Amino acid sequence: MSTDPYQKVTADHLRRDAFLYIRQSSLRQVLENTESTKRQYALRDRALALGWPIERIHVIDSDLGQSGASAKDRDGFQQLVSEVAIGHAGIVLGLEVSRLARNNADWHRLLELSALTRTLILDEDGVYDPGHFNDRLLLGLKGTMSEAELHVIKARLLGGQRNKARRGELEIPLSIGLVYHPNGTVVLDPDRQIQDSVRLLFETYRKTQSASMVVRRFRREGWVFPRRIQHGIGKGEVHWGELLTARVLQILHNPRYAGAYAYGRSRTGRKADLTPAVLKVPQDEWFVLIRDAHAGYIDWDEFERNQTTLRQSMNAFSSEGRGRWVREGVGLLQWRVLCGRCGRRMRVRYQKFNDEILLPYYVCCDAAAHKAEKACQSIRGREVDAAIGRLLLDTLAPETLEIALAVEDEIAGRVEEAREQRLKQLERARYEAELARRRYMNVDPTNRMVADTLEADWNARLRHLDMLQQDHEAKCQVDQKVLGDEARGRIRDLAMDFPAVWNDPHIAPLEKKRLIGTLIEDVTLLRAEQIAIHVRFRGGKTATLGIDKPKPMSVIRKTLPEVVALVDQWLEDGSDQEVSERLNALGHHNWKGEPFTAKKVTTIRMAYRLKSRFERLRERGMLTAAEMAKQLGVCIQNVYDMGQKGILRQHHYGHRHRCLFEPLGEKVFVKGQGGRYRPTQPKLIIVPSTTQGAV
Repeated sequence: MSTDPYQKVTADHLRRDAFLYIRQSSLRQVLENTESTKRQYALRDRALALGWPIERIHVIDSDLGQSGASAKDRDGFQQLVSEVAIGHAGIVLGLEVSRLARNNADWHRLLELSALTRTLILDEDGVYDPGHFNDRLLLGLKGTMSEAELHVIKARLLGGQRNKARRGELEIPLSIGLVYHPNGTVVLDPDRQIQDSVRLLFETYRKTQSASMVVRRFRREGWVFPRRIQHGIGKGEVHWGELLTARVLQILHNPRYAGAYAYGRSRTGRKADLTPAVLKVPQDEWFVLIRDAHAGYIDWDEFERNQTTLRQSMNAFSSEGRGRWVREGVGLLQWRVLCGRCGRRMRVRYQKFNDEILLPYYVCCDAAAHKAEKACQSIRGREVDAAIGRLLLDTLAPETLEIALAVEDEIAGRVEEAREQRLKQLERARYEAELARRRYMNVDPTNRMVADTLEADWNARLRHLDMLQQDHEAKCQVDQKVLGDEARGRIRDLAMDFPAVWNDPHIAPLEKKRLIGTLIEDVTLLRAEQIAIHVRFRGGKTATLGIDKPKPMSVIRKTLPEVVALVDQWLEDGSDQEVSERLNALGHHNWKGEPFTAKKVTTIRMAYRLKSRFERLRERGMLTAAEMAKQLGVCIQNVYDMGQKGILRQHHYGHRHRCLFEPLGEKVFVKGQGGRYRPTQPKLIIVPSTTQGAV
């Protein structure tokens, strides 16, 4: 094959355009390696010498400062590939293969397209035709060497870094609260407020075991947290602002706060779309880990405990561990119940009762969820929670006074921490206000544009200082009430009456769950003739309880036998309304705890097939008003009138208008003069008269 470039350039190539691709790997190279850029632009002269006119030589230099490791985000290279693919390019010019691509996939794709469209490629060494085997082989070898060169450069740089990191001497940007000493060692930040803020974060997490609770406490107390600018304008400056959960997690996961030097905690990978992604590396795969390398805010044991707690918190929101963390709901043993049959965790399910109350049920549903089998067991949680509550009351009774004293010390410590933090914020605000004042006093008074800005800044600092001062005074007054003798007395009284506190309906179930979590490791339930409750306390102590199985709803709703007997007895001489009043007077109530009404008594009577008052009276021969009117030969109204006047003996079976009458012998009463009734012979037909007596 001839190597003469002029023999490879044909008229077909000259009819198409020439494209010069220029790239530098970083902006620093663009600014400092100017000779390389000039050499790349000089390739236009080569294109002119080969016969391309200047107006048809296109320069693509939009990728200056972009790495050639990938075609991602290289718009210039994408444009070049597009021009080659559609056949607009007759020749592609580049100083060397590494300028075009340092990735074999991108490079060979360009070679394939160039071979299909018969596009030439020119570098500093000569002109190549990718359609010829030898040229394509040579270009492929150059691309492989370019990719290997990039690997060698990276390996050389990383090798030096790793060698220095093995000794713990590689300087890594430090998080807030840690700084480099002039001699190169890592020390705590000399700013006392920054130190106290970081210590307060770790102390709060030590008590709450929740990053969200740390953020809530800082927000509730109005505290701010420092942040150091790492890049750009103001690099190294410390800004104070609101604490976020992501910031808390970042600090808790950082081993530098435990005094350990770590290198290789993350690595850079690529996603499916070839975009870079930072991947976390497990602790056992860290490249370097040197414990006790410098001073820290916590020890290594506490750091590992924090990592365990954080992993448990993270798993609580996963599909496998959902429900593990303490959440809302009245079920006190959430995620602490084990199935006594299969040994798996039992979940909490809630069933609505009376459209308001939620009843907890502890259900072992793993077999049903994974094997389509029947659930192992389901146990109503109200009785189990009550038994656990009684056990805790018996266990904590001898220690209530110590608990009260510990609560007092905890409250006093928190109040003192809050006061010290507010005082530090006030001190910093005073310094910033004084600094703004000095800036304003030192400015030239005639320069009003600068003086007005500095005066506004001074006034803003003073307003912020005044706001912090007022907030501090208000919270100090509240703290005095919290630490007063009356408040301490209430705490001791509550501790001595711990059962009342535990059974107080105003105490949130969430707080009870946290108390149970500090005392109980797990609870195993087994449903048999009775419900066996095996409690394992933290520390190894165990206890076994047994409670009766909850009665089914059909039994719970069933009326007590003694109440049914009373209803049956009192219906002999009273109506449903009268029976309900007598039951309420004796303190009886239905299964819901509601008083009896006439309707409820009617329901009981019908459910147990008791004879009604009406049926009992009829069996005794009592007559209705119509029957009595027919017997007397009068209208029904006259019968009711005689019943109200006592002439006829009536027996009520409902309200006052519903009654039956005792039958008469051979006498009949008729209405005479003056509206009075008198007896007559039964065979006579009596006609009422308004003027004369009846005849």
